[in-house]
Amino acid sequence: MTQSALSQNTVIRSRDTAKEVSNAGMFFRRWLANPLQMGSIVPSSPALCQRVVRNVRRAEDEIVLELGAGTGVISQALLDGGVPANRLYVVEIVPAMARHLRDVLPGVNVIEGDARHLPDLLPAHWQGKVGTVICGVPLVLLPKPEQRRFIDAIEAVAPGRGFLHYSYCATSPLPAKLHTLGAKREAWTPLNFPPASVWRYTPAG
Repeated sequence: MTQSALSQNTVIRSRDTAKEVSNAGMFFRRWLANPLQMGSIVPSSPALCQRVVRNVRRAEDEIVLELGAGTGVISQALLDGGVPANRLYVVEIVPAMARHLRDVLPGVNVIEGDARHLPDLLPAHWQGKVGTVICGVPLVLLPKPEQRRFIDAIEAVAPGRGFLHYSYCATSPLPAKLHTLGAKREAWTPLNFPPASVWRYTPAG
């Protein structure tokens, strides 16, 4: 097989994998069932996934933790970006989506459960060894006390690290000062539907 043919086949396989992972139909049905659990009606675009991946920090002995993995498009981008499967932990509250993630992300640690209970979900030996937490849960839609529960759960397993949060809001989706957080918009992409930002929140002080 020629190099050009091999490259073409690789591109075709990559497109097939992306289509398999994204499963837009499942995503939309889940949005219809519970819009508060889903930030959008369609999975994140490749442009948004790339911006998330570029802002991930992880030492060799640390893991990456994704909350609200959905159908796994960002998870797959993390793998493509070099995060080893055994160093990627994803949390998904919807049973059907958790099963889908196990099917399409072999080797990734898929945890079915509520991210507000992270200390009970994440293995104890990885707590304090989290390089980056990525939050895909639409926190902007939650009451402030519920936002605080997510923030406290993240701090419990990744003390001092904060988290990345992608959102479709024009401004910060969290009232950072109220939650004693520093907020920085790391990236913005108009190529997502709807346009999206990647925010980094870190404990203030």
